[in-house]
Amino acid sequence: MRMPIAITGSGAVSPAGWGVPALMDSLHAAREIEPVYLERISGETKVRTPVLRVPLEGATTPKFARLRRSSPIAKFAAAAAAEALGESRLAEIAAGTLRVGVIFTLTNGCVNYSNRFFGEALDDPAVASPILFPETVFNAPSSHLSALIGSTSPNDTLIGDSAGFFSGVDLAIEWIERGDLYGCLVVSAEEIDWLSAEGLRYYSRDYLPSEGAAAIYLESATGPVKLLRLPDPVSLANHSRAEAALKIRKQLAPADDGRTLLVDGRIGILRHDQPETAAWSDWQGPRWSPRRVLGEGIGVSAALQVVAAVESLRSGAFYQAAVTATGGNQQAAGMLLDKCD
Repeated sequence: MRMPIAITGSGAVSPAGWGVPALMDSLHAAREIEPVYLERISGETKVRTPVLRVPLEGATTPKFARLRRSSPIAKFAAAAAAEALGESRLAEIAAGTLRVGVIFTLTNGCVNYSNRFFGEALDDPAVASPILFPETVFNAPSSHLSALIGSTSPNDTLIGDSAGFFSGVDLAIEWIERGDLYGCLVVSAEEIDWLSAEGLRYYSRDYLPSEGAAAIYLESATGPVKLLRLPDPVSLANHSRAEAALKIRKQLAPADDGRTLLVDGRIGILRHDQPETAAWSDWQGPRWSPRRVLGEGIGVSAALQVVAAVESLRSGAFYQAAVTATGGNQQAAGMLLDKCD
């Protein structure tokens, strides 16, 4: 990074509730969230899958015509993005005085509408509704976001594993340094569907699939939270997950001095956690594992980790925070954040 990059806004929607305060309250209390069950009939069997859902009450999705028929993923993302930008920036973007780009990262995408569209097509192609199709594509939520905030700056969607959010941050920095825009909103979101939820539990019956959204706003500035290091992700094509996690730790090189917070990607499942557990086995400082509370949100999980780290620094509880995630099949990645005085 050739210029200082700061995170000056963040937003979140999670099974803990709508907004960053609900997220942080839940993490500080390590409060267990009650799962709900998705149910479907398969032959003569009722399949019940426990999941962690975003609560219906307290929704903060902005009122916007394009969101009336959108899937939950777009509504979650809109709420997180609006919180990250704040009213003053939203007004500047609408007035055309602030150029803000949008980068959206995800894994599963708009699975609710995909399920409905293809379900109708398989049941009776003659009456399948074409109005659903635009909401099935991966870049639908990012399109809604740019329209919502009135941005005509670059917009992109990146599809990756659960460490893909870091690639979104890397692309945002490239845009800012190139002068394509003043600031960039990096957003991730996922929504619950029976197919993706059941698919996740094939890896372990202990997974609790979850949903939500997280957003951060980056710009060339000096505070309140500075991006100190963002190493290149380590590909899992030529490294084991354990090797990749260890390499990320060495590249981040955070000080284990009691004032640096480690926000890792562990969830409490041995097979999932082993790479990061081994890579940070001698870590003595404070450590948070948000997925243990929020469940496995696939693409959004690392983004919620980043928001938690940002807010821990903004509160003054720590002076640095390292965030790490080891994806399932693509990459391990991380970042080191610093609190600006």
